[in-house]
Amino acid sequence: MKIHEYQGKELLSKFGVRVPRGYLVHTADEARQRAEELGGTVVVKAQIHAGGRGKGGGVKLAKGADQAQKIASEILGMTLVTHQTGPEGRLVRKVLVEEGLNIARELYLGIVLDRSTGQFVFMGSTEGGVEIEKVAAETPEKILKEYIDPAVGLQGFQARNLAFGLGLSGAQVKNALKFFSALYRAFMESDCSLAEINPLVVTAEGDVLALDAKMTFDDNALYRHPEYAELRDLDEEEPLEVEASKHNLNYIKLDGEVGCMVNGAGLAMATMDMIHIAGSEPANFLDVGGGANAETVENGFRIILSDKNVKAILINIFGGIVRCDRVARGVIEAASNMDIGAPIVVRLEGTNAEEAARLLEDSDVSFEVGRSFQEAAEKVAKAIAN
Repeated sequence: MKIHEYQGKELLSKFGVRVPRGYLVHTADEARQRAEELGGTVVVKAQIHAGGRGKGGGVKLAKGADQAQKIASEILGMTLVTHQTGPEGRLVRKVLVEEGLNIARELYLGIVLDRSTGQFVFMGSTEGGVEIEKVAAETPEKILKEYIDPAVGLQGFQARNLAFGLGLSGAQVKNALKFFSALYRAFMESDCSLAEINPLVVTAEGDVLALDAKMTFDDNALYRHPEYAELRDLDEEEPLEVEASKHNLNYIKLDGEVGCMVNGAGLAMATMDMIHIAGSEPANFLDVGGGANAETVENGFRIILSDKNVKAILINIFGGIVRCDRVARGVIEAASNMDIGAPIVVRLEGTNAEEAARLLEDSDVSFEVGRSFQEAAEKVAKAIAN
């Protein structure tokens, strides 16, 4: 689950992470008032779930309360387009008005799980304010990494390695060590999957603060943090993904034309790859889980068909926990209850797969049956081409 910058900063400050003073506002008049309270020179920042806000015109410096009011009036209500929003952009409903700082340096800091090692990796870079993906591609030697064993946590020598590697000295090092320790504690205790500070700023006075904050929570751990439910902003999420979550379906909207209904995340990824190989593109990731019954399939159909780009549907189910013939009956019942209006290709493999294929072929609903993974993908690509 993603949260806004202002929410991330509120959470981080509770763990002792230094952040600038700031206020969330919803109107230009309120922006003016808060700018006066903060001393005049402020930064007005659009609050959406996407990076690249500055390049898109969503982050601007205001040298006075009048200018803060004017900038806020321009940003509020705008459709902000960045490299992460896609061409449709995001509507800005609120802005963060934050005190201006005497910035001497901009750095990068982040924590993420490295699944290849089973450890957390604490990363730092002198290239603050730049997307870490760009740094990794163009100047990977500028990324410092400290791998942290979750059983022992962040060690003092690792924090010092990062501080010195970032070129900090004197009081800056002391302040940075406190910052690193507090950030790691916030990451662990909040069950985060990502904590990114970009940029991490060092002021002329030697203070170390989070000028930006991006935090993502591990969805599987949210049951331990019921208080985080109020941080979710449904306006920032894809409506179809929100609807799918109500039915316990794992759905992610994509840009292709083949609607996918699959059980198991690994099989779903392989299905999308096979569709691409066959010459088409997936319109979504949809994992219906282990129990693909009529109700689940019908909900899946409804969500898939809500995407106007979908021209055909591929159902790819492995019958391990659930028998294929039961899945076939569920698919037939669901399709009979709805006006699908798009070609459907079904590939069922596993227990009672042959019986399932016969049920599909003999049903009153027009299905294409794929006897193999490749055949199913080729049939759905051909259905679109025709």
